[in-house]
Amino acid sequence: MLFNSFVFLLAFLPLSLALHGGAERYAPAWRLPVLVVLSFAFYGWWDWRFLPLLALSIGLNWLIAEAFHKTKAGALISLAIIANLAVLALFKYFNFFADLAGMIPGLPAPKLELALPLGISFFTFHHIMYLTDLRRGQAPRFDLVRYALYIAFFPQVLAGPLVRWREIMHQFDERPYQRPDAAERFGRGLMLLTFGLAKKVLIGDPLAEYANPVFAAAASGKAISLVEAWQGTLAFTFQIYFDFSGYTDMALGLALLFGIVLPQNFEAPYRSLSIQDFWRRWHMTLSRFLRDYLYIALGGSRHGLPRQVWALFATMALGGLWHGAGLTFVAWGVAHGLALIVALFWRRAGWPMPAPLGWLLTFVFVALCWVLFRATSFEAALAIYKGLIGLGGIGTGFKWRALVPAAAFAIIGPTAWALVHRLPPARWLAVLLGLLLVIILLKIGEDANYEFIYFQF
Repeated sequence: MLFNSFVFLLAFLPLSLALHGGAERYAPAWRLPVLVVLSFAFYGWWDWRFLPLLALSIGLNWLIAEAFHKTKAGALISLAIIANLAVLALFKYFNFFADLAGMIPGLPAPKLELALPLGISFFTFHHIMYLTDLRRGQAPRFDLVRYALYIAFFPQVLAGPLVRWREIMHQFDERPYQRPDAAERFGRGLMLLTFGLAKKVLIGDPLAEYANPVFAAAASGKAISLVEAWQGTLAFTFQIYFDFSGYTDMALGLALLFGIVLPQNFEAPYRSLSIQDFWRRWHMTLSRFLRDYLYIALGGSRHGLPRQVWALFATMALGGLWHGAGLTFVAWGVAHGLALIVALFWRRAGWPMPAPLGWLLTFVFVALCWVLFRATSFEAALAIYKGLIGLGGIGTGFKWRALVPAAAFAIIGPTAWALVHRLPPARWLAVLLGLLLVIILLKIGEDANYEFIYFQF
């Protein structure tokens, strides 16, 4: 079920809060098992056939962690990480590599028609983070219930944020509604949930109406005009931000309702003054994962400039592949890797970069790269790029009404996280939030409900 759906907002969430609150008050020992059951119910709502995969993934990884505690055999962790990546590759990348193999004349390229389990990339990375830290001697042992909740906690299981065990496990042992700031936390959770819904439903989804027809026309082989190309590119640039950051705000707000603080995932990325700054602000938990578990493992900046350049390139290329089983995603990652390498040489040369120029170059580069991310093929992306420089004609009818407030909020306005922590508790604020939630519910009832973009990853 979608966070932006009636069944979630009016049925699952109230029932979950009631069950969790009752357990926390009358049977604290049952609080975590209740959350695990609720998380499995939420995941199973999408497709019950993938519940055994999630349960088996949790059970086997936990058993391997238990065996490692007894034997200290690092090979167990290595095999577990390889197995996790193999399962991810089977579901997400088998046909991609089969297509690549099919480019070689005479080589058979069998296909598997497997549905992609929602959230498989995210819960696979959670396993890898814990197992890697376990082998390093940094992670302790956890019982099965806590480990299952770490992996399957429903606010973040489908699309993040990527949460490290050290950021969440200690919170499972708290009595969240006994804290002196419990009411404030709950209130801020409701605010984050409401603001996230507003970002998704009131800003992100209308932008899809601007972007989707343009990219669909490009995919069908039509020429794209200058007006259409810039409309589609800018619309998707802001749509993916409000869609994904809106999901994150909802996830953080929902977690707060259950007494759990999750890490931030966005910090106004379109205000970035450099490409490095962008990746410190965009999908922050993924950026930290790639840095700490891939970039550093490949050598990072510790073994000279050539090794650092290779590590940057490989990390971003693999990061692009993680986003989708397609060469356009790899190209998107490679483009960002090359930009980071150029920025590295620029810094080492000591050349200045005026802040306004740095912002403009970063924003335009990121927006142009989103074309590769959104397009269904290189041919479709090329059609958009041709349109951006006017090779498809000028065109008319640029749609701007949804773009202007989106740009203002993304570039100038405060983030939802900052706003929630600045606003003081007040009755007028509660009334305004209630009215905003009513508007959102009416909008959900009127329009088609778009899935979150990052669910496909």
